[in-house]
Amino acid sequence: MRTLALSDEILMSVEKPARYIGNEINMVTKDLDEVDIRFCMCFPDVYEIGMSHLGIQILYDMFNQWEDTWCERVYAPWPDLDKIMREKKIPLFALESQNPVRDFDFLGITLQYEMCYTNILQILDLSQIPLHAAERTWEDPIVIGGGPCTYNPEPIAEFFDIIYIGEGETAYRELLDTYKTARRENHDRLSFLRMAAQIEGLYIPQLYDISYCEDGRIEEMRPNCPEAPARIRKQVVTDLAETYYPSKPLVPYIRATQDRVVLEIQRGCIRGCRFCQAGMIYRPIRPRDLEFLKKRAIEMLDNTGYEEITLSSLSSSDYKELPELVYFLIEECRQRKLNIALPSLRIDTFSLDVMSKVQDVRKSSLTFAPEAGSQRMRDAINKGLTEEVILDGAWKAFQGGWNRVKLYFMLGLPGETDEDIAAIAELADKIAATYFELPKEERHGRPEITVSTSFFVPKPFTPFQWAPMGTAEYFEEKRKFLTRKVREQINQRSIRYNCHDAVTSELEGIFARGDRRLSVVIEKAYKKGCIFDAWTDYFQPEAWNEVLDECDVDREFYNYRERERDEILPWDFIDVGVSKEFMWREYEKAKRGEVTPNCRAECSGCGAAQFGAGVCVEKRGGGVQ
Repeated sequence: MRTLALSDEILMSVEKPARYIGNEINMVTKDLDEVDIRFCMCFPDVYEIGMSHLGIQILYDMFNQWEDTWCERVYAPWPDLDKIMREKKIPLFALESQNPVRDFDFLGITLQYEMCYTNILQILDLSQIPLHAAERTWEDPIVIGGGPCTYNPEPIAEFFDIIYIGEGETAYRELLDTYKTARRENHDRLSFLRMAAQIEGLYIPQLYDISYCEDGRIEEMRPNCPEAPARIRKQVVTDLAETYYPSKPLVPYIRATQDRVVLEIQRGCIRGCRFCQAGMIYRPIRPRDLEFLKKRAIEMLDNTGYEEITLSSLSSSDYKELPELVYFLIEECRQRKLNIALPSLRIDTFSLDVMSKVQDVRKSSLTFAPEAGSQRMRDAINKGLTEEVILDGAWKAFQGGWNRVKLYFMLGLPGETDEDIAAIAELADKIAATYFELPKEERHGRPEITVSTSFFVPKPFTPFQWAPMGTAEYFEEKRKFLTRKVREQINQRSIRYNCHDAVTSELEGIFARGDRRLSVVIEKAYKKGCIFDAWTDYFQPEAWNEVLDECDVDREFYNYRERERDEILPWDFIDVGVSKEFMWREYEKAKRGEVTPNCRAECSGCGAAQFGAGVCVEKRGGGVQ
């Protein structure tokens, strides 16, 4: 019988005890005597965030379809329970069996954003697993990292035995079989890692040595054994038509961030925004089959009891069969008295027709993401939106009965001027003015325009990976400037402005493009008590600054300088399909303010055609067949 790892007394003393007891709807249990491998899947943030992560839901379903494997889950304990577990020396445990994580064969950690890095060490520490991969034995799980941050894993490389580069559906089966062979044949741990290094997509940090130039740049990164390849090729599911996707997703007993059925309609993006890492690393675009999506939508609604469904992709409007899918879901939800949560769609006749049919949609706001206020900057980042299109979309939305609009922008983009920032306030004012062009009898109160800005953080595998990043002081100066400009607008009473934290963005930038020497920084910050850095209430900027100073971290080197074209970047050993030459061309075009057409309009030769999927196989010679 399953015994809870925490007593009733402890559970009743912490916030939201349901985070730790498991037993959710559709949770999978297995007989330990019937499985060969125990895999614990971890999201290193609070339960409500982790339970909303689609990637873990997909892998949880995939692993548990295999008879020889039992996949369980663990999330980062909130600070109240963290304190108790340390005081009482309670090891971190998995939700399904309530067994210690250290008893598992594998611990797979999703690396979704840089500000969760200290939580990785929290997970390892509470699990009583050595922080450094080189110090682990067969008494410890194999620790694997996956997710977007693995596209530059170097700042956290020393904490992982294996880094999985790419989409999880492809190589895990071979890895688990290799592990079973290694244990059966009594190989030592390092021998197993050398065997794993021969599986495409797996990076074993211990098997690589790095040397540095006197100026701090990387001189060379080379394998230290014959089994390790010089380059790691990302894993891609080329055909999403009938691949793994849960028909019975996990349903928590407390409200999660994504508290609805999530239907992933495609992967990849055709747009080519130059700041967007996801748009590059997930190329090429690959749609799911329409009939598969219809079937899965009904199954998930039946098996979860959710009252809402949403679509997931980087650009849902680019899914070719979107009208057929959405109208099917509208009818299905109408019969079931359920709601559809629409993703951000391009505002056109179809979108407005859809939104007018969806229950309760007029109670929410519409979202636009121009990213930059001026056309000059929108061209530089290759956003593909003109002011005319934005204002026309707003006008159609206002005509359709909406009066609340959210606008998302970035401050600190390469080449940005004060005029470009002022254009953000001016565009918001023009949108508000568009509302007042409606006859009075058609208005629904005053318009509510919310302008939100984040700070530009250059990311690996984007054309801006060479670009300098602004300082926290620069960001604050630009935030104050934009605040003044918003107040100067005629329709200022209709415009609300909020902004992301500058210090957090600066730290995110250091780790986004950092190298392996930063692991000591993360470890020291963790030992100073830094966890849940993505949460404003727990982020400790003073502690982080102390650690950066103690470790002599050069902010200029990691953030503020422009990289040279021939510089070896920490992530250059990874092959994502999109070539470095293409990204440099795009960086040069950004400086000239030149636009690159989307993939369906014209092939730009990025290199993703090597995967033989999506638009890349639809196109020949630059035209759409």
